Amino acid sequence: MDCDMDLTQYFGCNTFNDAVMRERLPLPAYQALKNSIENGDELSGEVADVVANAMKQWAMERGATHFTHWFQPMTGVTAEKHDSFLAVGDNGRVIMEFSGKELIKGEPDASSFPSGGLRATFEARGYTAWDCTSPAFLREDSSGVTLCIPTAFCSYTGEALDKKTPLLRSMEAINREAQRVLKLFGKNVKHVDVCVGSEQEYFLIDREKYLKRDDLIFSGRTLFGAKPPKGQEMDDHYFGTIKERVSSFMHELNEELWKLGIYAKTQHNEAAPAQHELAPIYSTVNIETDHNQLVMECMKKIAARHGLACLLHEKPFAGVNGSGKHNNWSLVTNEGENLMKPGKKPHENLQFLLFLAAVIKACDEHAELIRMSASCPGNDYRLGGAEAPPAIFSVFIGEQLEDIFAQLLANGKATSSKERELLKIGVSSIPYIKKDVSDRNRTSPFAFTGNKFELRMVGSSMSIADANTVLNSIVADSLREIANELEGSVDFNDKVVKVICKIINDHKRVIFDGNGYSKEWVEEAARRGLPNKESYVDAIEALTYDKTVSMFERQGVFTRPELEARSEIAYEIYSKTVNIEARTMIEMASRKFIPAAVKHAKILADTINSVSSALDESEADNMREMLGEALEHIGEARRALKTLDDNVNTASRLDGEEKRARYFRDYVVKAMKNLREPVDQLETLVDAELWPVPTYGEMIFEI
Repeated sequence: MDCDMDLTQYFGCNTFNDAVMRERLPLPAYQALKNSIENGDELSGEVADVVANAMKQWAMERGATHFTHWFQPMTGVTAEKHDSFLAVGDNGRVIMEFSGKELIKGEPDASSFPSGGLRATFEARGYTAWDCTSPAFLREDSSGVTLCIPTAFCSYTGEALDKKTPLLRSMEAINREAQRVLKLFGKNVKHVDVCVGSEQEYFLIDREKYLKRDDLIFSGRTLFGAKPPKGQEMDDHYFGTIKERVSSFMHELNEELWKLGIYAKTQHNEAAPAQHELAPIYSTVNIETDHNQLVMECMKKIAARHGLACLLHEKPFAGVNGSGKHNNWSLVTNEGENLMKPGKKPHENLQFLLFLAAVIKACDEHAELIRMSASCPGNDYRLGGAEAPPAIFSVFIGEQLEDIFAQLLANGKATSSKERELLKIGVSSIPYIKKDVSDRNRTSPFAFTGNKFELRMVGSSMSIADANTVLNSIVADSLREIANELEGSVDFNDKVVKVICKIINDHKRVIFDGNGYSKEWVEEAARRGLPNKESYVDAIEALTYDKTVSMFERQGVFTRPELEARSEIAYEIYSKTVNIEARTMIEMASRKFIPAAVKHAKILADTINSVSSALDESEADNMREMLGEALEHIGEARRALKTLDDNVNTASRLDGEEKRARYFRDYVVKAMKNLREPVDQLETLVDAELWPVPTYGEMIFEI
């Protein structure tokens, strides 16, 4: 594809978007498909055949020979099975075919993906079902061009086996309940969409160095590594000049994303050396979820073309900031009204205040569930690390809104809103600028930022589907309770104010505007009764709380068996992740680091023996001290290696996913830390030419 043209001419050229559908489909077929996309109307087989044929012709004109149902199983990554358009016609002649049935339904093997017991190994049948609300797209790579059709994935018996199906269910739930509330305000909108923008953080390092690190290859993070002389303490990387090699990568990444119709908008260096960020313009949540998966895939693919490796792990390097994904969430009607926008006089905007209260109520009642939705094994090394939001969930709403709620609680009404002030910098040539009505709080897990909420907890490697499924569902359930209480009210405005006041009074404990990194907040949160799930393993139980199951079943998002399955899968993923890391550490320590340290010690000992007669006593003592220090750390490493190996073997013999996960968390992770410490000490002692892997300094500064 020639991209030496204006961006507006090639943006979305690899997507079967509305403009393409309007151009290529007969008007009745186009209108039927639009009704299906916007209103959920069933699509007939005849219309599906017309759409499939048009999609095939469009794809083949761009070089496509294969199509695939592109779906998101509970592995956290995407999956696909490719079929060619090839078919056998009359007299054995080859024809190119793609039917409506092939477009709508596929049949991947359901037993080969995580199911948490929903499917037995011998029960293989599963289905992928076309999600027509997310545009099909073309993937271009060295293998050719493939038509990718976004789909949901379910079992033969109908349970969701993916991340998209629950997300779509949650979108229907919040649309339904939000419309009920809006109707009480006299607004009959057609639908309410969840709009999301997901900021993606990532690291880039030289690929040759990456390929020399088994820990990066197998686990995505460095399991060993001494702190370099310089980290991020000089604050000179954040928003700094982008290196040419990185800029070249970003340029190609943008072009690839723009062709896929992804609104890549902002790019910059992040706080840690070798760390960067990409942020898009907002999209409907299911499309943004698909887009974010594509962003991560494209990052990895394009990095390799530039001799780089893209690291999406939450904590690839100890001692510098890890990577997250800021999930910006809001509600927008089909008429373009942002329900999270306060307006010029928010104290008079009862509709906004009611929706805001609904969000606060939902967050307080299901804080542990939100924590779980943003959890993965890698995020345990990031959350609460004085660089990311803490594991304790709280909501930041800013001074203006806190003041309005205080007025309501004190007087039963609010009469004013804090006004925006002019910011005077003190330089006459710089014009005055208007300040926002409230500062931002980067330590808040869930911060209101003017017209949206920003969930800062999600890990950089994760799909945003889980977090948004939870946010949509809990807010929908909160709106359901509010609608039930308000419907039939005689004095509607008075009742709304009373409902808002009750919600804030009951749930104000979750509102916090201070430093979420401080020890004082941990103590204060405990006094408030806020939960503190310090690890991923502790958070998993929130999936099967009775209140969680009841909420999801009321909203039609998950059944109890689906939640229990996801709980089993979460424990299993944690155990498998830590097991891979531990076994990688064992192999690296036993085959690389300890042998290198022993070789160093031998060279040192031989040197002492050969030159000791020429040294005075103090010089000889210094060399013997160096040797003794190396031998001490070698001994510590060997003992820690044995302990780690024993613990991993013990964990493998345990029955039950939860029991095994807790053992890995309590014993194996601790043993990993105990092995890392002496090995990292040895890295600072051993001759650089003997050290078998690239160091932190070589990886994060030498690009």
